[in-house]
Amino acid sequence: MELADGRAVFAKTRRNPPAGFFTTEAHGLRWLREPATILVPEVLAVSDGDEGSPPRLVLEWIDEAGRVPDRGEAEFGRALARLHRAGSPSFGRQDRRTTGSLALPNDPCESWVEFFGERRLGVLLRIARDRQVLPGSALTKLQRTIERLDVIGGPAEPAARLHGDLWAGNRLVDRSGRSWLIDPACHGGHREFDLAMMRLFGGFGSECFAGYVTEWPLAEGWEARVPLHQLAPLIVHAVKFGGGYAAATEQALDAVSSI
Repeated sequence: MELADGRAVFAKTRRNPPAGFFTTEAHGLRWLREPATILVPEVLAVSDGDEGSPPRLVLEWIDEAGRVPDRGEAEFGRALARLHRAGSPSFGRQDRRTTGSLALPNDPCESWVEFFGERRLGVLLRIARDRQVLPGSALTKLQRTIERLDVIGGPAEPAARLHGDLWAGNRLVDRSGRSWLIDPACHGGHREFDLAMMRLFGGFGSECFAGYVTEWPLAEGWEARVPLHQLAPLIVHAVKFGGGYAAATEQALDAVSSI
C-alpha cells in the first residue's frame, strides 16, 4: 500500500475482528520497540473499528530479502537477549489483555511459577480436557508438571520482555540482513520461553543462539527445560489443529518428567 506522500506501508485489515484485536497487536509492537534494542516496525495507525473507523493496523514497510546471513543471525541473537533483559513490570501484562484465539489470560503475577502454572498450563489443561484433545494419561502428567514447576523451572529470574510467539514466520529479514519482529503475543515471562519456541519449529541458525548466550548466558540446565517451555505452544496447537500435536505434547511431558 502506498500513501499520498509516496511512502510504502503495510496494512492489515479484518472484517469484524474480535474486541481489541488490532490495538492489542499495536500495543505489543510498541512495547517491543520501546527499549530500542531490536528492530520492530513502527505503528503508523491502528483501529479496532470503533466509532466508524475501519479496523486496521498500518505499519512501516520492511523491504524483505531471502536467506539470513550468519552475521545477521548472531546480531539477532544478541538483540533478542537485550530485549529480554529490558524486562517487564511483572509476569503477564499490565493491561491484562489476553493472548491468541484461546484468550489465554495475562493478569499480572509476581512469579513465573504462578504465571506459567495458572495462566498458561492450568488454563490449557482445562481447555484440553474439555475439548478432549489429550488422553487422560497426558492430563495427569500435565497436572504433575504444574505441581513441580517450582522444582523443575530452574533458578528464579526477573520477568523478561517476551515476543511470545517467536517462530520463524514472525521474523522478517530485510535486504541488509537485519531481523525485524512482527505479530507478537507479548507478555512478561521466562526468557527461555521465546528460545524454546524458536527451537520448536526451526528456522533460526545456531549462530543466533550462540549470539544470545554471548550477550546473556542461560542458567545451568536450560537444555533440559526446553520441552517444559514448549508445552504451552504444543497444547495450543493440539487444541487448534489436532494432528500430531497431541503426540508431541505427550513426548514433551515425558521429557519434562525426567527433569
